[in-house]
Amino acid sequence: MKAMCLADSGATAVMVEANVQQPQPGRGELLIQVHAAGVTSKELLWYPTTHKKSGERRNRAVPGHEFSGVVAAVGKDTAGFDVGQEVYGMNDWFFDGATAEYCITQPSSIAPKPTGLTHIEAASVPIGALTAWQGLFDRARLQAGERVLVHGGAGAVGLFAIQLARVHGAHVVSTASARNLAFVSGLGAEQVFDYQAARFDEKLSEIDVVFDTVGGETLQRSWGVLKPDGRMITIAAESEATTDERVKQAFFIVEPNHEQLTRIGKLLETGRLQTVVDAVLPLAQASSAYTGEVKERRGRGKLVIAVVAEEGTGGKV
Repeated sequence: MKAMCLADSGATAVMVEANVQQPQPGRGELLIQVHAAGVTSKELLWYPTTHKKSGERRNRAVPGHEFSGVVAAVGKDTAGFDVGQEVYGMNDWFFDGATAEYCITQPSSIAPKPTGLTHIEAASVPIGALTAWQGLFDRARLQAGERVLVHGGAGAVGLFAIQLARVHGAHVVSTASARNLAFVSGLGAEQVFDYQAARFDEKLSEIDVVFDTVGGETLQRSWGVLKPDGRMITIAAESEATTDERVKQAFFIVEPNHEQLTRIGKLLETGRLQTVVDAVLPLAQASSAYTGEVKERRGRGKLVIAVVAEEGTGGKV
């Protein structure tokens, strides 16, 4: 099969197209024919991309751990999914990803693809929506009526955090760039700050939950807007190696979850939740998505790799 692999070229992350052996599902595994894969641009530099769980160096890793496609084969002990079924989801960070014609995953990591969404649209959902869900509900224990500040409201995670918080009955404030202020308001944010023109920490206080996708100075300034019992959530990559105990407690990494993907899919099907595709690239140009060379971008939502060409490449918002 064709796959875009990480070249073994030292410190520089470079992707190359390769013909590799098509994987076969083992016990408890499914083989997915990938139609589209989401892009997490910093993934090429992450430890699971360059190392195995054992600590050994990985060679020619395939990135892209969220996808939409069709079940092509099933291993033993995979009840609940059938060959030919359309699904979406993600797989383990240490597995080879979906920037390829096929990938391996597990039943606990996927769910039926939401009806009404193309594969390209569905592939833009799993990591962003699961991150927002797990941050707001599993970790922050968000309650209806609480006030939430979402940093990076137009991003692939932020746009879901805003919508899920509103669906849950919370009041949402967000930060975004000037060109995305109206867009973020349309997602449900009741107040939006241009992060380049206004200091949110001088305008806000008594926030119950801060959902940070930015890190750095933005994260540090956010502690002051929380209530005494407020909760901080951050997914900023540099927070993983922090020595600040507060940030350690606030940081988390998303995990696959079948039940949550199923519930997210229902919200997408009913229109209570919408997704946004930033730009679409063919498989052969996947490297550009990871190196920041894509020029025709909307500046909101998720970059997606179209492994199988299809119609309907636009976002739902």
